[in-house]
Amino acid sequence: MPPNDDHPHVPGPSLWPVGFAVGVVVLMIGLIVSWWIAALGAVVALVFAFLWVRDLTAGTPLVHTPEAPPESPTGPALPANVGEAGMPLSLSEERFPRSKFLEASTLGLGALIGGLVAVPALGFTIGPAFVKQGRKDVNLGPLDNYPEGQYIVATFEEHRGQSVSRRTAFVRNNGPVPPKNAPSFTIISNRCAHLGCPVQANGPSGVILGEKNVTEHTTNGSILLRPVVPAGFGCPCHGGQYDTEGNRTAGPPVRALDRYGFDIVNGHLVLLSTFSVSHVVGTGGQAKIYKYKLAGPGEHVDGPEQWFYPLNPPHH
Repeated sequence: MPPNDDHPHVPGPSLWPVGFAVGVVVLMIGLIVSWWIAALGAVVALVFAFLWVRDLTAGTPLVHTPEAPPESPTGPALPANVGEAGMPLSLSEERFPRSKFLEASTLGLGALIGGLVAVPALGFTIGPAFVKQGRKDVNLGPLDNYPEGQYIVATFEEHRGQSVSRRTAFVRNNGPVPPKNAPSFTIISNRCAHLGCPVQANGPSGVILGEKNVTEHTTNGSILLRPVVPAGFGCPCHGGQYDTEGNRTAGPPVRALDRYGFDIVNGHLVLLSTFSVSHVVGTGGQAKIYKYKLAGPGEHVDGPEQWFYPLNPPHH
């Protein structure tokens, strides 16, 4: 009888690991792009992981080729169903090879440890995509704090009590816009469109002009309002320059400064979400604003260059 082969079964070449890797890649891309792409990647990875583990753990029974019984000296061998059992199974013989048990135990323990490590990390990574992360509207105080035609530098916290959420916006009251005489405001973000550095006003502030700063207390906390007369806006980091409407005039920025939407609630100016701007034609309330979905610093929002930035993380 040939010796017993106790070596574990090694599965043949398979495409399951490739499919699993593709699923993981799609999952990682989805975490940046969109939750449904991440979900699709997770499903693909789980399906191929199941198929891969199934192949690894599938047992291959050991097949023994019995030797042909020797011919009887008095005649041909007896049929198999005649006479006593030629080789009864010993009670001490293993029905399942020990190597198979160790292989299954190792894979199971590895999967358990991997799950304990990966599930919390994936939860913290994917979870925010399903939880509302939007910023709250910011109350910038009464309209009387914003004289018509005057730029005011407003410094505020998007989330009250969180200094890391401190932001600055350049606010100008454009006055009523016909035919409905609706209030009009130009509210420009101070985040440079190059790399996100804080942009400053190129001009004298209210203190130099003899005007006082105002601290307004609203539901968002303390709002500092500083009058300014800008000749434009400039970035101290890399020299980006913008005109008073936020259009790029010089330096490395790829577009105009972002802007805030606004609303008037009970006589107070309320900031809404931000949006990106490629450029602005005209001034004040009569300006035509070419607005786009909010994009990151350095990203083009129009022209052929925008093809290199087709996807952005979801914004609330």
